[in-house]
Amino acid sequence: MKPYNNALKPFARHLRSNMTDAEQVLWQRLRRKQIHGLQFYRQKPLLDFIVDFFCPKAALVIEIDGSQHLESQHKAKDARRDQGLAQLGLRVLRFDSRQVLRETDAVVEVIYRAASENPLQPPLS
Repeated sequence: MKPYNNALKPFARHLRSNMTDAEQVLWQRLRRKQIHGLQFYRQKPLLDFIVDFFCPKAALVIEIDGSQHLESQHKAKDARRDQGLAQLGLRVLRFDSRQVLRETDAVVEVIYRAASENPLQPPLS
């Protein structure tokens, strides 16, 4: 199990109940092991962060960024977050929320490929 701040659990639970439209659309494509039979979790605490989606077997984190992530202070914070997650051996994929809503199939294809390329998991057929 990856380390996380236990104090984040109630906030993560709240976020799962209040997902954005983009998160809801992508969750419909990730849930129930639809990609390579892999289990994805939503709003998962890791370290001192809550990631949007996490697949432990593929060592994959998926973040959906709203417009606030375009601001310089958010970009710096996201870079630190990605670096911390990378130190755990996790690959972070970031998508713009508009991209998820307008190009859902393309986003899912990128996730599908990333999940199949992960060297920590056996090759998928």
